[in-house]
Amino acid sequence: MLLLPPRTGAGGTYIQALREGLGELGYVEGQNLLLEIRSAEGRPNLLPGLAAEVLSTRPDVLVTAGSEAILTLKRATSVVPIIMATVIDPVALGIAASLARPGSNLTGLAIMSVELTSKRLQLLKEAVPRLSRVAVLWNPDNPGNVLQLKEVGTASQILGLRWRGAAVRRPDELAGAFEAIVRAQSNGILAIEDSMLVSYRSRIVESVARARLPAIYAFRQFVDAGGLMSYGPNLPDSFRRAAAYVDKILKGAKPADLPIEQPTRFELVINLKTAKTLGLTIPQTLLQRADQVIE
Repeated sequence: MLLLPPRTGAGGTYIQALREGLGELGYVEGQNLLLEIRSAEGRPNLLPGLAAEVLSTRPDVLVTAGSEAILTLKRATSVVPIIMATVIDPVALGIAASLARPGSNLTGLAIMSVELTSKRLQLLKEAVPRLSRVAVLWNPDNPGNVLQLKEVGTASQILGLRWRGAAVRRPDELAGAFEAIVRAQSNGILAIEDSMLVSYRSRIVESVARARLPAIYAFRQFVDAGGLMSYGPNLPDSFRRAAAYVDKILKGAKPADLPIEQPTRFELVINLKTAKTLGLTIPQTLLQRADQVIE
Protein backbone atom coordinates (compact mmCIF):
# COMPACT_ATOMS: atom_id res chain seq x y z
CA MET A 1 0.00 0.00 0.00
CA LEU A 2 1.20 3.50 -0.73
CA LEU A 3 0.13 6.86 0.67
CA LEU A 4 1.92 9.68 -1.11
CA PRO A 5 1.46 13.39 -0.39
CA PRO A 6 2.21 15.03 -3.77
CA ARG A 7 -0.20 15.09 -6.68
CA THR A 8 -0.37 11.89 -8.73
CA GLY A 9 1.27 13.60 -11.68
CA ALA A 10 4.11 14.93 -9.58
CA GLY A 11 4.64 11.67 -7.77
CA GLY A 12 4.45 9.40 -10.80
CA THR A 13 8.22 9.23 -11.21
CA TYR A 14 8.63 8.22 -7.57
CA ILE A 15 5.94 5.56 -7.75
CA GLN A 16 7.56 4.15 -10.88
CA ALA A 17 10.92 4.03 -9.09
CA LEU A 18 9.32 2.12 -6.20
CA ARG A 19 7.73 -0.30 -8.66
CA GLU A 20 11.09 -0.85 -10.35
CA GLY A 21 12.76 -1.50 -7.03
CA LEU A 22 10.11 -4.03 -6.05
CA GLY A 23 10.35 -5.68 -9.46
CA GLU A 24 14.09 -6.13 -9.06
CA LEU A 25 13.35 -8.01 -5.83
CA GLY A 26 10.93 -10.40 -7.52
CA TYR A 27 7.60 -8.73 -6.83
CA VAL A 28 5.03 -8.76 -9.61
CA GLU A 29 1.80 -6.80 -9.29
CA GLY A 30 -1.23 -9.02 -9.54
CA GLN A 31 0.79 -12.11 -8.59
CA ASN A 32 2.58 -11.61 -5.27
CA LEU A 33 1.99 -7.89 -4.81
CA LEU A 34 -0.99 -5.54 -4.59
CA LEU A 35 0.06 -1.91 -4.74
CA GLU A 36 -2.62 0.66 -3.98
CA ILE A 37 -1.94 4.37 -4.33
CA ARG A 38 -3.49 7.25 -2.45
CA SER A 39 -2.60 10.91 -2.99
CA ALA A 40 -3.44 14.09 -1.10
CA GLU A 41 -3.15 16.03 -4.38
CA GLY A 42 -0.86 18.54 -2.70
CA ARG A 43 -3.43 19.24 0.05
CA PRO A 44 -2.19 18.14 3.50
CA ASN A 45 -5.67 18.62 5.01
CA LEU A 46 -6.74 15.47 3.16
CA LEU A 47 -4.10 13.30 4.83
CA PRO A 48 -6.04 12.21 7.96
CA GLY A 49 -8.95 10.95 5.86
CA LEU A 50 -6.62 9.15 3.46
CA ALA A 51 -4.76 7.56 6.35
CA ALA A 52 -8.02 6.18 7.78
CA GLU A 53 -9.08 4.98 4.34
CA VAL A 54 -5.84 3.18 3.58
CA LEU A 55 -5.66 1.57 7.02
CA SER A 56 -9.19 0.21 6.62
CA THR A 57 -7.84 -2.01 3.82
CA ARG A 58 -5.58 -3.77 6.38
CA PRO A 59 -2.28 -3.26 4.52
CA ASP A 60 0.84 -5.30 5.29
CA VAL A 61 3.10 -2.27 4.90
CA LEU A 62 2.80 1.42 4.07
CA VAL A 63 5.22 3.52 2.04
CA THR A 64 5.01 7.28 2.29
CA ALA A 65 7.09 10.45 2.01
CA GLY A 66 7.22 13.89 3.58
CA SER A 67 7.01 14.98 7.21
CA GLU A 68 3.29 15.73 7.22
CA ALA A 69 2.22 12.42 5.67
CA ILE A 70 4.58 10.44 7.90
CA LEU A 71 3.41 12.14 11.09
CA THR A 72 -0.22 11.64 10.04
CA LEU A 73 0.31 7.89 9.60
CA LYS A 74 2.32 7.67 12.82
CA ARG A 75 -0.63 9.14 14.70
CA ALA A 76 -3.03 6.81 12.91
CA THR A 77 -1.26 3.50 13.61
CA SER A 78 1.43 2.13 15.89
CA VAL A 79 1.07 -1.38 14.46
CA VAL A 80 1.27 -1.32 10.66
CA PRO A 81 4.89 -0.98 9.44
CA ILE A 82 5.58 2.38 7.78
CA ILE A 83 8.44 2.84 5.34
CA MET A 84 9.57 6.43 4.91
CA ALA A 85 10.92 7.02 1.39
CA THR A 86 12.05 10.53 2.36
CA VAL A 87 11.91 12.43 5.64
CA ILE A 88 13.71 15.44 7.10
CA ASP A 89 15.73 14.48 10.22
CA PRO A 90 13.37 11.91 11.80
CA VAL A 91 15.12 12.07 15.19
CA ALA A 92 14.72 15.85 15.53
CA LEU A 93 11.07 15.52 14.49
CA GLY A 94 10.43 12.85 17.13
CA ILE A 95 9.62 10.20 14.53
CA ALA A 96 12.45 7.88 15.52
CA ALA A 97 14.47 7.29 18.69
CA SER A 98 17.68 7.12 16.66
CA LEU A 99 18.83 6.40 13.13
CA ALA A 100 20.45 3.14 14.20
CA ARG A 101 17.38 1.84 16.05
CA PRO A 102 14.17 3.70 15.17
CA GLY A 103 12.33 1.95 18.00
CA SER A 104 8.80 2.06 16.57
CA ASN A 105 6.81 0.97 13.54
CA LEU A 106 8.64 3.40 11.23
CA THR A 107 11.91 3.14 9.35
CA GLY A 108 13.26 4.05 5.92
CA LEU A 109 15.39 6.79 4.43
CA ALA A 110 16.20 10.20 5.87
CA ILE A 111 17.17 13.37 4.06
CA MET A 112 19.30 15.29 6.54
CA SER A 113 18.11 18.54 5.01
CA VAL A 114 18.86 20.78 7.96
CA GLU A 115 22.58 20.42 7.23
CA LEU A 116 21.98 20.77 3.47
CA THR A 117 20.29 24.15 3.90
CA SER A 118 23.56 25.97 4.58
CA LYS A 119 25.22 24.21 1.65
CA ARG A 120 22.48 25.40 -0.71
CA LEU A 121 22.86 28.98 0.46
CA GLN A 122 26.61 28.71 -0.03
CA LEU A 123 26.13 27.40 -3.59
CA LEU A 124 23.67 30.19 -4.44
CA LYS A 125 26.12 32.77 -3.11
CA GLU A 126 28.88 31.21 -5.23
CA ALA A 127 26.67 31.34 -8.33
CA VAL A 128 25.55 34.91 -7.58
CA PRO A 129 28.41 36.78 -5.86
CA ARG A 130 26.28 39.94 -5.56
CA LEU A 131 23.69 38.02 -3.50
CA SER A 132 22.76 39.95 -0.36
CA ARG A 133 19.03 39.52 0.34
CA VAL A 134 17.54 36.02 0.19
CA ALA A 135 13.86 35.11 0.24
CA VAL A 136 13.20 31.67 1.71
CA LEU A 137 10.16 29.85 0.33
CA TRP A 138 8.82 27.55 3.04
CA ASN A 139 5.70 25.93 4.51
CA PRO A 140 5.06 26.80 8.20
CA ASP A 141 2.78 23.75 8.53
CA ASN A 142 5.68 21.42 7.71
CA PRO A 143 7.60 20.59 10.92
CA GLY A 144 10.71 19.80 8.90
CA ASN A 145 10.66 23.28 7.35
CA VAL A 146 10.64 24.83 10.82
CA LEU A 147 13.89 23.00 11.59
CA GLN A 148 15.44 24.17 8.33
CA LEU A 149 14.51 27.79 8.88
CA LYS A 150 16.68 27.85 12.02
CA GLU A 151 19.63 26.72 9.91
CA VAL A 152 18.88 29.49 7.40
CA GLY A 153 19.44 32.05 10.14
CA THR A 154 22.77 30.54 11.16
CA ALA A 155 24.05 30.08 7.60
CA SER A 156 22.95 33.55 6.49
CA GLN A 157 24.91 35.16 9.30
CA ILE A 158 28.06 33.25 8.32
CA LEU A 159 27.64 34.16 4.63
CA GLY A 160 26.80 37.79 5.33
CA LEU A 161 23.28 37.53 3.93
CA ARG A 162 20.00 39.05 5.02
CA TRP A 163 17.01 36.78 4.66
CA ARG A 164 13.25 36.93 4.82
CA GLY A 165 10.79 34.05 4.98
CA ALA A 166 8.08 33.75 2.33
CA ALA A 167 5.50 31.43 3.87
CA VAL A 168 3.27 29.29 1.66
CA ARG A 169 0.81 26.86 3.26
CA ARG A 170 -1.41 26.38 0.21
CA PRO A 171 -0.94 26.89 -3.53
CA ASP A 172 -3.31 29.86 -3.52
CA GLU A 173 -0.77 31.69 -1.31
CA LEU A 174 2.00 31.51 -3.92
CA ALA A 175 1.03 34.74 -5.72
CA GLY A 176 1.03 36.74 -2.50
CA ALA A 177 4.34 35.25 -1.42
CA PHE A 178 6.05 36.30 -4.64
CA GLU A 179 4.57 39.79 -4.46
CA ALA A 180 6.15 40.08 -0.99
CA ILE A 181 9.47 38.75 -2.32
CA VAL A 182 9.56 41.44 -5.01
CA ARG A 183 8.50 44.20 -2.59
CA ALA A 184 11.31 43.20 -0.23
CA GLN A 185 13.78 43.65 -3.12
CA SER A 186 15.19 40.16 -2.62
CA ASN A 187 17.92 39.26 -5.11
CA GLY A 188 17.84 35.49 -4.63
CA ILE A 189 15.52 32.70 -3.54
CA LEU A 190 16.02 29.51 -1.54
CA ALA A 191 13.13 27.03 -1.78
CA ILE A 192 13.33 24.35 0.90
CA GLU A 193 11.82 20.87 0.89
CA ASP A 194 8.07 20.52 1.11
CA SER A 195 5.75 18.08 -0.67
CA MET A 196 3.21 20.78 -1.51
CA LEU A 197 5.92 22.96 -3.05
CA VAL A 198 7.22 20.00 -5.05
CA SER A 199 3.71 19.31 -6.31
CA TYR A 200 3.40 22.85 -7.65
CA ARG A 201 7.00 23.20 -8.82
CA SER A 202 6.05 24.33 -12.34
CA ARG A 203 4.02 27.21 -10.95
CA ILE A 204 6.83 28.12 -8.56
CA VAL A 205 9.48 28.06 -11.30
CA GLU A 206 7.24 30.25 -13.51
CA SER A 207 6.77 32.72 -10.64
CA VAL A 208 10.53 32.86 -10.03
CA ALA A 209 11.09 33.47 -13.76
CA ARG A 210 8.60 36.37 -13.78
CA ALA A 211 10.42 37.88 -10.81
CA ARG A 212 13.71 37.41 -12.73
CA LEU A 213 15.53 36.11 -9.67
CA PRO A 214 18.15 33.35 -9.30
CA ALA A 215 16.93 30.49 -7.12
CA ILE A 216 18.24 27.23 -5.71
CA TYR A 217 16.00 24.28 -4.96
CA ALA A 218 16.29 21.05 -3.01
CA PHE A 219 15.52 18.68 -5.88
CA ARG A 220 16.44 18.48 -9.55
CA GLN A 221 12.78 18.23 -10.58
CA PHE A 222 12.65 22.03 -10.22
CA VAL A 223 15.63 22.44 -12.55
CA ASP A 224 14.07 20.07 -15.07
CA ALA A 225 11.04 22.38 -14.96
CA GLY A 226 13.24 25.39 -15.77
CA GLY A 227 14.71 26.35 -12.39
CA LEU A 228 18.28 27.62 -12.14
CA MET A 229 19.96 25.11 -9.85
CA SER A 230 19.39 22.42 -7.24
CA TYR A 231 21.39 20.50 -4.69
CA GLY A 232 20.09 17.45 -2.92
CA PRO A 233 19.56 13.70 -3.00
CA ASN A 234 18.05 11.85 -5.92
CA LEU A 235 14.40 11.30 -4.91
CA PRO A 236 13.56 8.50 -7.37
CA ASP A 237 16.60 6.63 -6.06
CA SER A 238 15.26 6.98 -2.49
CA PHE A 239 11.93 5.45 -3.54
CA ARG A 240 13.77 2.65 -5.35
CA ARG A 241 15.78 1.95 -2.20
CA ALA A 242 12.58 1.96 -0.13
CA ALA A 243 11.63 -1.26 -1.93
CA ALA A 244 14.37 -3.10 0.00
CA TYR A 245 12.68 -2.11 3.26
CA VAL A 246 9.32 -3.36 1.98
CA ASP A 247 10.96 -6.68 1.09
CA LYS A 248 12.51 -7.07 4.54
CA ILE A 249 9.25 -6.22 6.30
CA LEU A 250 7.27 -8.70 4.20
CA LYS A 251 9.86 -11.35 5.08
CA GLY A 252 9.35 -10.80 8.79
CA ALA A 253 11.73 -8.01 9.84
CA LYS A 254 10.56 -5.43 12.41
CA PRO A 255 10.80 -1.72 11.52
CA ALA A 256 12.23 -0.93 14.94
CA ASP A 257 15.26 -3.11 14.14
CA LEU A 258 15.99 -1.72 10.67
CA PRO A 259 18.36 1.30 10.72
CA ILE A 260 17.27 4.46 8.93
CA GLU A 261 19.53 5.10 5.96
CA GLN A 262 20.86 8.44 4.79
CA PRO A 263 21.60 9.51 1.21
CA THR A 264 25.01 8.45 -0.05
CA ARG A 265 25.09 10.86 -2.99
CA PHE A 266 23.94 14.40 -3.63
CA GLU A 267 23.37 15.99 -7.02
CA LEU A 268 24.24 19.51 -8.09
CA VAL A 269 22.26 20.34 -11.23
CA ILE A 270 22.57 23.66 -13.07
CA ASN A 271 20.40 24.99 -15.89
CA LEU A 272 22.55 27.21 -18.13
CA LYS A 273 19.56 28.16 -20.29
CA THR A 274 17.94 29.73 -17.24
CA ALA A 275 21.21 31.39 -16.25
CA LYS A 276 21.45 32.97 -19.70
CA THR A 277 17.87 34.25 -19.45
CA LEU A 278 18.78 35.90 -16.15
CA GLY A 279 21.97 37.39 -17.61
CA LEU A 280 23.93 35.33 -15.10
CA THR A 281 27.38 33.85 -15.72
CA ILE A 282 27.90 30.74 -13.61
CA PRO A 283 31.55 30.45 -12.46
CA GLN A 284 33.52 27.64 -14.10
CA THR A 285 34.56 26.40 -10.67
CA LEU A 286 30.90 25.71 -9.91
CA LEU A 287 30.11 24.20 -13.31
CA GLN A 288 33.01 21.78 -12.93
CA ARG A 289 31.50 20.45 -9.70
CA ALA A 290 28.02 20.00 -11.17
CA ASP A 291 26.70 16.47 -11.69
CA GLN A 292 24.67 17.70 -14.64
CA VAL A 293 24.59 20.93 -16.62
CA ILE A 294 21.49 21.55 -18.75
CA GLU A 295 22.45 23.59 -21.83
